[in-house]
Order: sequence, then C-alpha cells, then structure tokens
Amino acid sequence: MIGIPLRFKTAVALVLLGLLTLLAGIGQKTFWAPAETVTATASAGEAAPLTVIDQKLRTLEGGTVSIRVKGEGSFLLAAGRPDDVDAWVGKTAHNTVTGISDDKKSLQVKHTDGEANAPSPAGSDLWVSTENASGELDYTWSAPADGDWSLLLAADGKKPAPSSVSMTFPNDTSMPWAVPLMVLGGLLVLAGGALLVLKPKGGASRDGGSSDAGSSSNGPAGKASDKLGSPFARRARAKAAAKAGERSSSARLSVVVAATTAAVLAGGAAAAQASTSSAPASTSAAPTTSAAAAPEAGGTPVVLDAQFRRILEQVASATDAGDAAKDAKKLAARVAGTELEVRTQNYKIRSRVASYDARMPVRSTKLLTTVVTDKREWPRSVLAVTQGEGNVVPQLLTLVQQSPRENYKLVGTSPLQPGTTFPAIVRGGTESLAAGDKSGLLYSGQEALAGLADRLTKSNSTFKSKLVEGESSPYIADTLSYQADIVKDGVDGKFAFTHKVVPENTVVFRTEDGGALVLGRLTFNFDGTPKAEGDKLSIGNDAAVLAGGKETTTGMVLKFAESVAVYVPPADSKDPMKLVAATRGLVGASFK
Repeated sequence: MIGIPLRFKTAVALVLLGLLTLLAGIGQKTFWAPAETVTATASAGEAAPLTVIDQKLRTLEGGTVSIRVKGEGSFLLAAGRPDDVDAWVGKTAHNTVTGISDDKKSLQVKHTDGEANAPSPAGSDLWVSTENASGELDYTWSAPADGDWSLLLAADGKKPAPSSVSMTFPNDTSMPWAVPLMVLGGLLVLAGGALLVLKPKGGASRDGGSSDAGSSSNGPAGKASDKLGSPFARRARAKAAAKAGERSSSARLSVVVAATTAAVLAGGAAAAQASTSSAPASTSAAPTTSAAAAPEAGGTPVVLDAQFRRILEQVASATDAGDAAKDAKKLAARVAGTELEVRTQNYKIRSRVASYDARMPVRSTKLLTTVVTDKREWPRSVLAVTQGEGNVVPQLLTLVQQSPRENYKLVGTSPLQPGTTFPAIVRGGTESLAAGDKSGLLYSGQEALAGLADRLTKSNSTFKSKLVEGESSPYIADTLSYQADIVKDGVDGKFAFTHKVVPENTVVFRTEDGGALVLGRLTFNFDGTPKAEGDKLSIGNDAAVLAGGKETTTGMVLKFAESVAVYVPPADSKDPMKLVAATRGLVGASFK
C-alpha cells in the first residue's frame, strides 16, 4: 500500500507539468505570438528639398513593405534605379532613410548638406513609376523588375520634402520553441496518465516465493522452516516483490520520459538555432552616398519597356505638334541635334514652298523593336524601329539623354533601306561601344562611317567593295547618281561634293552575332562656282528660301545633314558592311 500514494503523486505532478508546458507552447502560437508587422517612423530632422529611401529597406525584413507619407500640399514619390536616383539628386541637400533601429520602432535618417534647390523631379525619364499625392500617400513598395530600386520624395524641388515617413515591415513571427513545448507537454500528460492506469505485475512476487521455497528444501532444517513459516514468508516476499516491480516500472517510465524530453529539447534547440541563423544579422542598413555612388553592374538596361514606350509616346506627341504647326518651338522639349536642325529648316521652307516634302512623321506605334544600352553613364542612347501611319517603310529613331536631369530627345530619324534587314540585337540591354573601339569588329564605328563618307564622295572609293550596294542599299547609288547628274547638267559651273563624319554624333551598339550597328551623322556639302565671269548658277526654290535668292554669279554652297546607320560584321567575317538606314535633309544654303 505504500507505493500507491507515491505513484499517484508522481502522475499528478507529470500531468500538471505537461499541461503547463502544453499551455506555454500554445501561448507562443496564440496570445503570446508577436505581431505580424512592425512599423518604424522617421523622426523630424533637418529639412531638405529631397528625401531618398534607400533600396536596402525594400528587402531588409523580407516580404512586402508599406509606406505612409504625410506632407503639406502636393508631393511626389518616384521609383528608380539607385544609381539613377543618386545621379538625379546630385549635389542637392537631401535626407536619406538608411535603415531601422534595433527595436524596429524608428527609421534611421542621414542628412547630407548641399545645394538648397533642385528642379522638380516630376516628368523625369529616369523614373520607372511615379505617385502624386496631396497631404497623404499610402504606397506599397514592390519591385517593377529584377534588381535594386530606390525611392525619391519631393515637393517641387524648392519646398522641403515631406518629413513624416513611416514604413511597415513584415515581422519575424517564428516561435521555434512552440512546437517542441506542445509535444513535450503532450508527452508529459500521457506519461502521467500511464502512471495512474498501469499497475505492476503480481506474478513476479509469486515466482520469487517459489524460488525461495525451492532453495529452502535442500535439507531437513529447510523443510521444517518452510512448513512452520511458509504463509508469513510468502506474504512478506510478495510485498517485497510488488514494491520492487513498482520501482522497476516507475524507473522504466522515468527513463522513457527522460529520453523523450531530451530528444524534443534537442530538436527544439536545433530549430531555434536554425531560426536565429536565418534571421538578418542586423536590422539597420549602411547609409549610401548620393553623387559618388557607384553605378550598377553591367547588364542592367537604362530603361524598361514601359519607360521606353512612355518616352516614345511623348517624343512622337511633341514631334506631331511641331509638324502640324510648323513650329520648331514645340519640338524643343523632345527633339534636339540633327533632327531639330533638319525639321526647323523644313518648316521654314514649307512655309514658303508648299510643294516641299515634309519630314517623315514620327510614330510611337507600331513599335517593331527597341535597342537599349546597359551603359549606365551619360550620355545614354536608345533606338526604336517603328512603322505607323505615314511611314512607308520602317523608321529608325535615335534618342539620347545627355544628363540625369535631362529627358531623352530625338536626335535622328532615318528610314530603313528597302532591301535591308535590321540586325538582331539583344533585348533588355546590350553593350555600347566607343566610336573608336574596334574590339571584335571588322571596323570601328569611326572607320565604318568614314568609309561610307568616302564611298558617297568618290565613285572610285576603296570602300566600294566593302559596302553592300544595289537594291539592298539604294541610297549609295542614288547619291552618286544625283552628284553625277549635277556635274553633267551644270555646264556653267564647277561642282564639288563632300561627305564628312560629325564625330560627336556617333553611337555604336553590339549586335547578337558579335558585330555592331553604327549610327551617326554625315555633313553633305554641295559646292558650286561659275566657270567664267558673268556665268550664273541657279538653285531650287527650297534652297532659295534659306539662301535669300535664286541666282548667283559668285558661287553657292548647299549643306545637307545625313542620318545614317551601318552594320559592321564581326572581325572574323568575310562579309562587307551594309547601309541599314539613311536619309538627308537640307539645313543650309548660302551664296559666296
């Protein structure tokens, strides 16, 4: 009777301990579980016209980050590549949200002194997306494409940027001890219940009595003792055996519980260690600099498809407006360089000569292909091939962004040659080469354009066999024929023709086959001088508008701008170069 209270007490203790352990495990998954998100807020610091939110914060805690911004009046939030954001900020004074505090309640903000004002970032081509707000903005920060993305907050570049910024991050809700505690609690409850229900076997004590009897029957004295005291001896031995069995059973149960507990605790410790090792080493991100930040690694295109389409639509819209009104001022925001010069003179001539041909219209659709560089420095160049309404053949458009705070502008348009095929170029970012770089090429970009210029100038040029001509490149033949006809028909004058490369306009893109597409401008000069005193030279109505007259006895000069694109084969190729696109426009006429 002595073992029953002990067994009962042990069982109750195990059950109570198990229930408490089980409750602790369940509590970690329910009422003690941490919040699913944490919100960190930026304290009011020094005012600045721009605020940058570092790209590291988007992935700092994993999962989706929500941002709430409050400010006075209207403001803008823009998303762009970190190097683009830093380049646009430049030397302007700004605040940078660099990370969060260890307790995840505060955003860490670094102030950088600099210029007091900046242009408004609204409408910049650098941003892949923008959000406009008045007073308050809730923004879900997601990546528009692979790679890193930063955010820029600003009012108008002069007023202080909104300073009330809070960010909500996913919180680590893992409780590595919850499951082990629930398992351990369950096992302890089961062990306590088993100790109450299970009873020690009685057969062991009876077997022990028989054994003693057998050992006592070795002699007469033993037999006498067994006869006289066997009932008492058997009862005593039975009680002793029962106690021994109870202790043995209890010991076995204790061993099982101890072994199970050790295993569960070991598993829990491993889970906790894994959870700790997978957590971020720090909850704060290192601050970044702005103007001196290194550009991203090669392979990142300077614009995404959506950006490109938006830019192209704005370029086409501005060009349409200028063409319709014959007003070059309407082109200024989106057209520059050769194309601005040619269209300006075209408008001037068409205002006086109704029959003069307009330039081919610029269309954003149908967009046949795009060429985007992965060269992160400025100036940046991109290409588009479109064929929309009014484009008899596909047209190659060259757009250039001169600096971070300038937008892309159309600098050249040229129709593809009727019999040519546009070379295959890697989409999503291709290599851009310097004009003099000949690596892997039959000719450098500089050499290719110089060869084309020589061929257009001389009928016996050494580049005659190095350029595809005929039906696939009719521009060369047409130009040579035009020059020959002028000489033949101009009996009263002496004529000279030159085509020269404008080096600063040369752009080179690597093609998929290892060759290159070279784009650039040639200046085509047409020089005429009377053969004898008193001879007169006449010019067309179009040139007369620019020259201020139609006839001259001293001589004249006509100037054309030629926009061209040449394909250069790779260095190990035996194929000639090919003129892919070309056109010219009259930009000047004068008398000597």
